Amino acid sequence: MACELAPASDPPPTQVQAIPDLASAEVVPTDIPTPIPTAELPTAVPPTLIVEEPSAEPVSRANEELFVEIYNQINPAVVAILIHDSFGQSSGQATGFVFDGQGHIVTNQHVVLDAASIEVTFPSGEKMWADLLGSDEAADLAVVKVPALPAGVSQVTLADSDLVSVGQRVVAIGNPFGFESTITTGIVSGLGRVLQSEALAPGGGSFSAPDVIQTDAAINPGNSGGPLINLQGHVIGVNKAIFSETGVNSGVGFAIASNTVRRVIPSLIINGSYTYPFLGLSSRSDLTLREIETLGLPSATGVYILSVVAGGPADQAGIRGGTIPTNINDLLSGGDFITAIDGNPVRSFSEMLSYLVNHTEVGQTVAVTVIRNGTSEELGLTLGARP
Repeated sequence: MACELAPASDPPPTQVQAIPDLASAEVVPTDIPTPIPTAELPTAVPPTLIVEEPSAEPVSRANEELFVEIYNQINPAVVAILIHDSFGQSSGQATGFVFDGQGHIVTNQHVVLDAASIEVTFPSGEKMWADLLGSDEAADLAVVKVPALPAGVSQVTLADSDLVSVGQRVVAIGNPFGFESTITTGIVSGLGRVLQSEALAPGGGSFSAPDVIQTDAAINPGNSGGPLINLQGHVIGVNKAIFSETGVNSGVGFAIASNTVRRVIPSLIINGSYTYPFLGLSSRSDLTLREIETLGLPSATGVYILSVVAGGPADQAGIRGGTIPTNINDLLSGGDFITAIDGNPVRSFSEMLSYLVNHTEVGQTVAVTVIRNGTSEELGLTLGARP
């Protein structure tokens, strides 16, 4: 069930149920506590002849030069963030990147939560104290500010994440396990993922972090807040978490899409917070075929409304939740089935949420297309402010 996200009692939308032995797997933020244990150095290799096997996927010289160019372009803007508690002790570290020329740096909200002081280190070795300007727990984004940028350091360029495609190559730069300025490569593994956030919804459950990019680029503890970059050297997302049984990279990482960053960060700089548009309804992120047939829905693509918040925007617009008991526990039929907003088809709850976050504002009236009793209707809905 989703309160513009799944409630805390439901399994996270990213849980992979079909893979055996994942009962203990979880989505793990990728900041790490300090101090960091010293890694053991490998024993020296005897001076014997080593014959390298040819790579199954040889990297061309052009690709090597491209990765080097991206690293040299972006790395100066990627910082290490060290968190200190009220006793002055280091309590965690992660990553951030320069958002603009005024010294604003983007990172994750969970990185700086409860920080007494924030220390920023640039790749040049220069260190500065940073002030926390604002944070958003729904998208897990925060902005800190340093007094000035070191010479030669400029802001990153944000890509249009609506143009990102599954399968395209990406690069992550960050500070895994405290190893600063580390670059890893991979591909975009999936789009439109929805992760449960720390923002609590009225009546229980929590709101979602929408429009999340999945990647197999190696992301480990310490990478939180770092950039996910396309091969044009533009940032497509902010690395947030990994799905892991062990707490280290398993090839399933998540990044907050750059279009969400583009919407949220300016408001955090100016106001210290961001106000999300609010429909006031709950849905289930995925329905089984049996549930679809029981509800009598015309297709598997769309958003079935389980309930609406009394007096909320959806309720005032006349949108209906389910009221008729079925032979499936806690599933009521008779609710509206949303198929489009402003004429843009929505195939899932995550698509609807992403559209609202990235393309609408509080107070804006949107056209919601619903199927009710087999008939398509269009209802005008004025978006409220998320409580």
